Amino acid sequence: MSGRRYEYEVDVMDRAGGRRVVAGVSGSLGSLTALHRAAREAERGGGTLMAVLAWSPPGGELGHRGSPDPGLLAECREVAGQQLVQALDTAFGPAGPPVPLEAMVVRGTPGAVLVEAAQRPEHLLVLGTGTRGLLRRALRPSVARYCLAHATCPVLAVPPSPLEHELAAVHRLVSWRRPLDTRELTE
Repeated sequence: MSGRRYEYEVDVMDRAGGRRVVAGVSGSLGSLTALHRAAREAERGGGTLMAVLAWSPPGGELGHRGSPDPGLLAECREVAGQQLVQALDTAFGPAGPPVPLEAMVVRGTPGAVLVEAAQRPEHLLVLGTGTRGLLRRALRPSVARYCLAHATCPVLAVPPSPLEHELAAVHRLVSWRRPLDTRELTE
């Protein structure tokens, strides 16, 4: 990381006061787009940007219940914190966002964690919708759908950038070892 050092808190959700714009962070292109939009919304409304990354132990909560290892949990929490810091650095660079920022790493499922973080009616929850293929939809429930169904505040679902679709197409060609015509990228 160059420049600004981000700090984050772990498992603290009961902050009081003010307008809060909560953005779910996963490090994906969709979540980075949502972070930028959330920063604009916080700046426009004079609020605080809260970047939240949810994490769970390897194998999920049920898989971890049989053999709790505090060292493993601490390591997972640290990795999640590093992932959040890297996402913030990627999104905003050394200058940071143009608004006050709170960054949080919370143990739990993403949808439930985000709904809890944006629990007041004056808050705003901003999510990246991303692109989801059939297989991904079948294996993982949609965080955006969960938040839309359970949030008590307005939810802003940010669609993926058209550039994300183009990058996915290039990635598929490269991973399938298909020839790539670079002239298509400049059109």
